[in-house]
Amino acid sequence: MNRKLAVVMDPIEQIHYKKDSTLALLWEASRRQYDLFYITPDKLYSVDGVAYARAAPLQVFEDEQSWYRLAPLQDIDLSTIDVILMRQDPPFNMRYIFVTYMLELAEKKGTLVVNKSQALRDANEKFAINEFPQFSPPTLVSADPDQLKAFLNQHQDIILKPLDGMGGTSIFRLRPEDPNLNVVLEIMTEYGSRLVMAQRYLSAIREGDKRILIIDGKPIPYVLARMAKPGETRANLASGGQGVAQVLSDENRRLAESIGAVLKQRGILLAGLDVIGDYVTEINITSPTCLRELDAAFSLNISAILFDAIESNLSSLARARIQ
Repeated sequence: MNRKLAVVMDPIEQIHYKKDSTLALLWEASRRQYDLFYITPDKLYSVDGVAYARAAPLQVFEDEQSWYRLAPLQDIDLSTIDVILMRQDPPFNMRYIFVTYMLELAEKKGTLVVNKSQALRDANEKFAINEFPQFSPPTLVSADPDQLKAFLNQHQDIILKPLDGMGGTSIFRLRPEDPNLNVVLEIMTEYGSRLVMAQRYLSAIREGDKRILIIDGKPIPYVLARMAKPGETRANLASGGQGVAQVLSDENRRLAESIGAVLKQRGILLAGLDVIGDYVTEINITSPTCLRELDAAFSLNISAILFDAIESNLSSLARARIQ
């Protein structure tokens, strides 16, 4: 009997065929003969403490003109699924959290959720770096404009970002003489009522904002350095940055191994660290990307590495049930 895999994701028809990491994961699952099911977050529901979904059986193809086929929706008990890939993009809001509650019901009945529901709730992608101050740039999280101004005056050049965004949205580079400083702080903090993150600007961004992928606690030995386009502070690919594939440096490897060991303990099988110079600025665990770019640059199959880890965890769960 084939193993069953469900993916919770945003609309599959809207993904970028040439870059989408979730599609690469589904291709690998298909090669391993998993039965695939496609779920959008709005199709999850529970009855008397049991999690279900209105799911569509899914086939995927390596064909830019037709990369998926969906069968009619059917109701499935999520506890009958071996592994669920949680690949819903941020924003990390209450809707996202409610989805993790639903998936956790299936986890409690033995389904493997990647990444673990509790870990997704606990590790906000921006805030999580506070657990690793030895690897992080000077950072302030506050809703107080006066505290943020004091931080700016101390460091003279800072990055201000929301705690729940993605893809470089609403990120500002600020200096003390910025004529828009007050209005930026007012809007970003919603007049002192919303927490935001400020970090010292890192000039090493000129060498790229490096994405380090960590699978089951171990870093992939290559990185994608995302370079900002001229006149742009943000290096995110979604903001027009260009990716340059590189070999992982020894210093960055040590950083990634230290953080990866903690992530593994928490059930995070796939993570993406954002590293500028030798500082980690974000820990992405919701739907990390850049698999496709590194695969292409170095003839890798990162999805296969992840599925080896998934299947090892599935075997451990099976042994635990027998005992």
